[in-house]
Amino acid sequence: MILFPAIDLKDGQCVRLLRGDMDQATVFNDRPGDQARVFVDAGCRWLHVVDLNGAFAGRPVNEAAVKGILQAAGPVPVQLGGGIRTLETIAFWLDKGVARVILGTAALHDPDLVRRACHRFPGQVAVGIDARDGKVAVEGWATTSRVTALDLALRFEDAGAAAIIHTDINRDGVLKGPNLEATAAMSERLSTPVILSGGIASLEDVRAVTNHRRSGIVGLISGRALYDGRLDVRRALEVMRAADGQGEALAPC
Repeated sequence: MILFPAIDLKDGQCVRLLRGDMDQATVFNDRPGDQARVFVDAGCRWLHVVDLNGAFAGRPVNEAAVKGILQAAGPVPVQLGGGIRTLETIAFWLDKGVARVILGTAALHDPDLVRRACHRFPGQVAVGIDARDGKVAVEGWATTSRVTALDLALRFEDAGAAAIIHTDINRDGVLKGPNLEATAAMSERLSTPVILSGGIASLEDVRAVTNHRRSGIVGLISGRALYDGRLDVRRALEVMRAADGQGEALAPC
């Protein structure tokens, strides 16, 4: 099972939002590359990066910050989401060294793009499904659809996605624990590996997620709890390695 520390980028800085609200951003580091190095030095084997401005603009915005993270991360792979809505943008980021791109808004509005991307870039495309009260939210979480998270996930079962990243927006950044029930219910219906996001606040939360690894949950994303010290990176990694019985692999699938 993989711990993905989150580096969310707004105006070139590393921030955390409260339930995705851009007006409620807390800056934790104005040098994202330095933050990436902190996580790498702590032993993390993946980094999760989101271009928040890009998610709203529909195109990459924090290019310089992402490049700084890639340089600081070295051999540690980076998965990137936010504003990636064309094959050209996918190819651009993969060429720059991103290991895996995350398609969120495109998954709802342009599912054919997701399928073509998975075929063209096998193992390098994940589907990001962000849900508010169970319904998919897109465009930087500004718009909530009528499509359920599970229904959208099932549409891509045969697409060849590397993973489904399931985020409960209501839990994101509030440190109240993850919506493990919803993510576990999704993972049990899918053959595609699932990564949980939103609400991780403690080692107890980490342990709870590892208990569901056999259902198809292969990793978790944590942000604010890592930044404010509620969750120690090294201890979280130890818990996950102990649950796996063999340490943390470089890829979840």
